[in-house]
Amino acid sequence: MSTPAATIPTPAPTPAHQAPTARSLTVNALRAERIKLTTLRSLWITPLLALLLTAGVTTLTGAILHGADHNLTDDPSVGIFYGLNFGQAALVCFGILLIGQEFNTRMIDVSLTAVPRRGRLYGAKLATGALVALPVGALGTAGGLAGYAATVPGAWDGPALARSVIAGVLYQVLLVVLCLGATALLGNLTAAMGLLVPTVFLLSPLLSGVPGVRRLVQFLPDRAGQYALRYADDPQVDYGHWTGLLIMALWTALAAYGGLRAVRRTK
Repeated sequence: MSTPAATIPTPAPTPAHQAPTARSLTVNALRAERIKLTTLRSLWITPLLALLLTAGVTTLTGAILHGADHNLTDDPSVGIFYGLNFGQAALVCFGILLIGQEFNTRMIDVSLTAVPRRGRLYGAKLATGALVALPVGALGTAGGLAGYAATVPGAWDGPALARSVIAGVLYQVLLVVLCLGATALLGNLTAAMGLLVPTVFLLSPLLSGVPGVRRLVQFLPDRAGQYALRYADDPQVDYGHWTGLLIMALWTALAAYGGLRAVRRTK
């Protein structure tokens, strides 16, 4: 009597190629942006320069003016964030270069070939800009505060110190994202540099001192965001400190959304 042979189950066929998940594609897009950031000199020099200017100029200014000019100590936050007036110019350039370089060199075509979904590519650039600006803002703010407090007494005594420091970090993150979105909206590095750098570094601060236009200029993103950094209230400003940061956040959201629409229409 023969024993029936045991039936060996046939393994289910496995696909030769498994489609990547949305998560893995997003991680790959972020990794590609990180590689660009670390290999392109202009992309890692600009945030480093922003950090050095923000902390270094503040410390140097406090040391030079200590004992010679006490106007900066009326509101210590003016001195603590004095270097940010210069460091933010480098942050503006960083936000512009993150996407503007690819527009000018047409490397955006290569990026879109590697990451065909435009929203994912754009989101990876926004995330990269924010993730770089966060530690740069934190270190620059901490360095400026420590350096200024070491040379000018009373810098730590402000009742709004915590709010000012938090706002200082968030301001720098929002500024980078705002400039990246505006550059994507313009679709041109040269146009973005010619518009954003002079506006933030020169035009907006100058116009804020002109009585006829001050009421309008106070609602520009950089003016509103910087008001959140101040210890003291300004009776000529029509909103509170946190509201100023919210106004800047709304500008940033509009720029980011406009940039997304522009990237999706890019040929």
